[in-house]
Amino acid sequence: MSGPPESAPARTQNRGSFLREVPVLIVIAFALAMLIKTLLVQAFYIPSESMEPTLFPGDRVIVLRPGGFDRQDVVVFENPNLPDEDHGWLSRLVDWVSDGLGFAGAQDEHLIKRVIGMPGDTIEISRNHVAVNGRDLREPYLTDEARACNADYPETEVPAGRLWVLGDNRCHSGDSRFGLGFVPVDRVVGRAVLLVWPPSRIGGIG
Repeated sequence: MSGPPESAPARTQNRGSFLREVPVLIVIAFALAMLIKTLLVQAFYIPSESMEPTLFPGDRVIVLRPGGFDRQDVVVFENPNLPDEDHGWLSRLVDWVSDGLGFAGAQDEHLIKRVIGMPGDTIEISRNHVAVNGRDLREPYLTDEARACNADYPETEVPAGRLWVLGDNRCHSGDSRFGLGFVPVDRVVGRAVLLVWPPSRIGGIG
């Protein structure tokens, strides 16, 4: 048997209590999200076509941080060619939050590419094939068009503490072949492990 109906003042009090708790719940959820971002994972937004067909503009990926990575892993890293500018604490906070929520543009402060050469590796591109340490690299993630854009690159050794990276869309990627150069290992944010948006393409990143 149900109890007496709740009075109007009681309902108003309960509603007011709930509304007061909402900001606290939002702050707690936000703090947890930022803690996860800092210690475990981070979301990134893909703004360009440089990683097609693996990743498309508008995709969002989860990056494991910290974590090891190896040749042919897809990694997110800080753009080594951007000047070190201090925009103030508020700007840094906004950037940090937007990064954590997956709104950071990879073509701005961060880039996403595939690791091809690890420190000490010898890299060469000849006859549209990438060779690492004298052996052709098997790249099933490339389209025929992308493979045809593997322009010749002279045999080069990757320096210690550096990486040599390429985009999967070799025809439209500013990577270690053009301007980017070698990427310092300590600039790597983490390894992209999961595509989470759009829902139709959720899955691991090979």
